[in-house]
Amino acid sequence: MTADQQSFVPAGFAVPRALAGDGFRLEPLGPEHNDRDLAAWTGSIAHIRATPGFVGRGWPPVEGMSAEANLADLVRHAREFEERVAFAYSVLEGDGPGDVIGCLYVHPAREAPDRIQVSSWVRADRAHLDAPLREAVRAWLRAEWPFDGARIDYAPR
Repeated sequence: MTADQQSFVPAGFAVPRALAGDGFRLEPLGPEHNDRDLAAWTGSIAHIRATPGFVGRGWPPVEGMSAEANLADLVRHAREFEERVAFAYSVLEGDGPGDVIGCLYVHPAREAPDRIQVSSWVRADRAHLDAPLREAVRAWLRAEWPFDGARIDYAPR
């Protein structure tokens, strides 16, 4: 962690590493998800760019990215998770390795670091899970995380 960064959560807080929902589960996003993650978002670029929380953000890139560039991004997300400055989760389907069907991001808001920015996307072919994922995550954040619910920004569905 650099000198200008600080932990996003209090010292001693055990960051949740999983959430099981109806039709999905979460685990920390990392390099082991590279191929499945890349396939998930590159097959749903227009859908993700139209998802609340991603509109106008320029992600994902319309031109896609190489597997190597995606891997570097996943390594960065894993490092941020371990440094406790931001938390990215892969949304998986089923038991075992499972297909990547989306991602969840929990981090300090850029323009207002005292606020918590939460965003998530699911593949176009799993769009029916978008609202249930958001509701499960909202309940999880209230029950398991040390955040005041009034400080959480998570675009409605």
